[in-house]
Amino acid sequence: MIKTYRELIVWQKSMRLVSAIYKITKNFPKNEEFSLSSQLRRAVISMPSNIAEGFGRKTPKEFSRFLYIAIGSLFEVQTQIDISLDQEYIINDTHKDIFDKSREIERMICSLIKKIKNNEKK
Repeated sequence: MIKTYRELIVWQKSMRLVSAIYKITKNFPKNEEFSLSSQLRRAVISMPSNIAEGFGRKTPKEFSRFLYIAIGSLFEVQTQIDISLDQEYIINDTHKDIFDKSREIERMICSLIKKIKNNEKK
């Protein structure tokens, strides 16, 4: 039985993605500091934050709702790393690494939502 959101592998992987995004955005041009870089950081921070907040809610339905919000933020991150590649702020290898990590998190969140919904039906 999981006692804290910190035990959730999806939360842990989301936190690692936050670190990776912060690392790459440090190298973005200064003129992106308050636009793409900032937006990308906010979106990636939202993922583990919503997973944690949802875990702390009283009902599985509320937890699912926050997981859906986390997925929305994840899709923002995926779009923004595509933009970062298009603008040549990151290279293909970096894009692939970040995108692959984000897809794994996406699958994990979807799986967790399904598990919660199946448990609600029981």
